[in-house]
Amino acid sequence: MLGRLYERENCSAARALELVGERWSLLIVRNAVFAGTTRFSDFERRLGIAPNVLAKRLEGFVAAGLMEPREGEYALTEKGRELGAVIVALTEWGDRWAAPEGPPIVFRHAGCEGVVHLETTCEGCGGSPGIAEVVATPGPGADPGRLPGRAAE
Repeated sequence: MLGRLYERENCSAARALELVGERWSLLIVRNAVFAGTTRFSDFERRLGIAPNVLAKRLEGFVAAGLMEPREGEYALTEKGRELGAVIVALTEWGDRWAAPEGPPIVFRHAGCEGVVHLETTCEGCGGSPGIAEVVATPGPGADPGRLPGRAAE
């Protein structure tokens, strides 16, 4: 059974999962970012989530700096709003692999109504490499003995 913390991992993806890896977490963020949901009762009603589970998730988001409590509401911080890109990426994957009838939601640019997509971009050449062309290399925060995919030495 996986725990809530990934202490053996020296990986930003694992650290992010500690904050939003529980199954309700990204749905709460999705509703906050794209539906403007801020009130506890609205999250509870729209998601059908148990109040004790919702309270725990919102408390964790506040502690992690993803949301701020404001007069009976939970407002996203910049850190929380940036998770919208994760929702778009996960939705695009789901549209391709888990939506046989087609996308149930389409993300559009509010300014021109164009469909929004996320893509990988190389800062060196400006190209858009496919994931098969992307390699993981140690970064400045790497612990050589604990790189993702390697056993701790």
